[in-house]
Amino acid sequence: MVQAYPQPPPLTRSRRPWLRIFLVGLALWLATVVVIFLTGNPALVPTLVLLGSFLVPVTFVVWAFQRRETGELTPGLILSTFLAGGVLGVLAASLLESYLLRPSWWLFLGVGLIEEAVKLAVLAFLTRHLHVKAPRDGMILGASVGFGFAALETAGYAFTALFTAHGLSVTQAVVTELLRGVITPFGHGLWTAILGGVLFSSSTREHFVVTGRLVLAYLGVSLLHAFWDGMHVIALILTVLLTGGTVSRHGGLVRPTPGQVAVFAVLELAGLALVAVVGLLWLWALVRSARRAPRMPPPAYGWRVPIRPPTT
Repeated sequence: MVQAYPQPPPLTRSRRPWLRIFLVGLALWLATVVVIFLTGNPALVPTLVLLGSFLVPVTFVVWAFQRRETGELTPGLILSTFLAGGVLGVLAASLLESYLLRPSWWLFLGVGLIEEAVKLAVLAFLTRHLHVKAPRDGMILGASVGFGFAALETAGYAFTALFTAHGLSVTQAVVTELLRGVITPFGHGLWTAILGGVLFSSSTREHFVVTGRLVLAYLGVSLLHAFWDGMHVIALILTVLLTGGTVSRHGGLVRPTPGQVAVFAVLELAGLALVAVVGLLWLWALVRSARRAPRMPPPAYGWRVPIRPPTT
């Protein structure tokens, strides 16, 4: 009798560990905010930044981990892709953007191409030894790398928001973390999950393969990234075209009317929503394709023949 490659244990949806993590983390973050405003203790600022930056990414990674396809996705691998993937991605993207990008109309596209390439390379490097490359696992590992990147990026934005011309502003940091927490699920984690699913579905057991489909997916995700980052500028340009306003040297409307402010806000939110919907539909299509695909046979080392005791 042949025993197949081990599969992950069945899900216990009633427990929902991701929900417990989110609720407990949210309560701790709110408690930190309250204590900081009551005491004015600056030593609590790092706690505020770390809790607010990692809460949503960690919650989504735990939720995704429960939906893994094979037993090769261990908590250790998820942790390494989340932390190491995030750190390596942020460092490499920062270096490349500093040396390769200059202020121009193509800045947002350049950022998208660099950051998505870095996250894809980090994902391939950290998961190169996996013997079973299931598409759903690729999406989960890609999301892990992307959410690690997003968590560190949010921490950087929140820390920067603290410093204003009037001194430290905890309010600015809190607002930054709230906004980033809402949009995080539709950004880096989503884009890298798409790339991970395409990367794993286009590869063999032993090697990752760069295919035309992977290249197109990379370009498409980079374009979504560019539109997401540049939506503020796009909405500003559309507002000027629709209302006839003028743009100042600082990148804002000159003496905007309430109507112009409303038009700008609607256009920016609608644009971000459109980018998010396109990304979600793309990921959903990959999930459906992975469900319809035949399951991969287990690798050679994964077959185990149990030894039966001799009969008398």
